[in-house]
Parts: sequence; C-alpha cells; structure tokens
Amino acid sequence: MLSPRELSKLNSMDKVRIRDNLDSVRTRISEAARRSGRGGEAVTLVAVTKRQPTELVLHLVELGVADLGENYPQELWKKCDTLAGLPVRWHLIGHLQGNKAKKTFPMVRMLHAVDSLKLLQGLDELAGSLPAPPAVCLQVNTSAEAAKHGWSPEEILRDAQPIAACRRIPVVGLMTMAALGTTAESARPSFVRLRQLRDALRGETGLELEHLSMGMSNDFETAVEEGATLVRIGSALFEGVVA
Repeated sequence: MLSPRELSKLNSMDKVRIRDNLDSVRTRISEAARRSGRGGEAVTLVAVTKRQPTELVLHLVELGVADLGENYPQELWKKCDTLAGLPVRWHLIGHLQGNKAKKTFPMVRMLHAVDSLKLLQGLDELAGSLPAPPAVCLQVNTSAEAAKHGWSPEEILRDAQPIAACRRIPVVGLMTMAALGTTAESARPSFVRLRQLRDALRGETGLELEHLSMGMSNDFETAVEEGATLVRIGSALFEGVVA
C-alpha cells in the first residue's frame, strides 16, 4: 500500500490537470459514442498507467477510474501490489509470454493482446485449473505492420474453429492498434476492418465477441465511432502533468 508520504507527493496543480484531462476524455468518448448511435456507457475507458508514478494512478482511481491497463506483466504485478485493496480492475494490454501467464491470471480482469493460437490454447489449458479465469481479446494486425504482433485478418478466420474449441478461457472480443504515425482519420480503416472481422468471426465460431478493444490517445474518437467498446488511453490523461 502507499505510504502517507507517497500520497502527499501530487501537487494541487497536477490534480487539477488530471481531473480536467479525465473530464475531457470522458466527454469526447460520450460524444463519439453518440455519433455511433450509442450512449457513452457503452464504452469503457481503460487508463494506461505505463511508466506513471503510483501517486498519479491513485488520483485517477480517486476520480472514479476503475479500469487500469499495463503493458508489461512485471509492472502490472508491482502496481497490483501497491494498489491492493482499491476498487480497480486490471487489464494487461501488452504481449503476454506464456511463462508469465500463471502469475498474471489472478490479477487481471482482461488480457487484451492474445496474439496467437498457440498462446490462446496455452491459456485455455491453464484456465481449466482456475475458478474464474480472465477474459481475453484476440489481437489482429489490421495495419499489416511487420513489427506488430497478432493474427493477420486472413489467419484469424482460418483459425476460427480452433479458436471456438477453446472453451475454458472466455474469448470476448478482438483487439487492434492502428499503424504507427497515422492520424485519427487515417486510422479508421484499421478499426473498420476489426469490426468486420469480428462480425465474420461471430458467424464462424458462434462466439458473441461483444468487445472491440481499439483506440488510443490520438485516435480513440474514431475508434468509438467505429464500434470500440474498450479504449486504451494514457497520454491524453496525463498531458501537462509534471509529477
């Protein structure tokens, strides 16, 4: 848990900036959701806490942010320990190596970046020994960038039946990232493609696949317009903060 000294580190100006940033992000999510014919409550904000000090994360939690995302398992483990007892749902949004899955599973609500059939099948086997395994989204490389993890659009459809056979781990949706350097508008085809793949995979697997995890600080409004149910936002929440 945080010490009184750590709790006092955040100055009042940074608290105001974080509150204002959060209000702005929430408003933008709600407006984008309305443009897609939904209410703002249809979209979950996952605040990305990568490299952020615990006092900033704590203030977000105080402001009502319950869903927090970390890129690396080791950092997630540390923050889970530091913020133990708080009303937080942790999301691992980065790559998970199979050898870190057993320790990570009990700490998280959702894994966003399950990026191969081999990993999914390994997680499904592990899930059989747990009473409440986390939900997973399958990562699809909709931008065709060589550096990105994930199924290609063609591969994930070919793997539809093996994916459907993984019954112990809850497969609840798909995840993607737009290409590096894209604008909010040029990212749109990646989000459209993910939604189309989700609809096709529903038909092939019988899975509901209710979630689309897509959209980051520079393009989340476009992602919400195209159906995102989970947006992963970091820098837009901490902009201007000097702590």
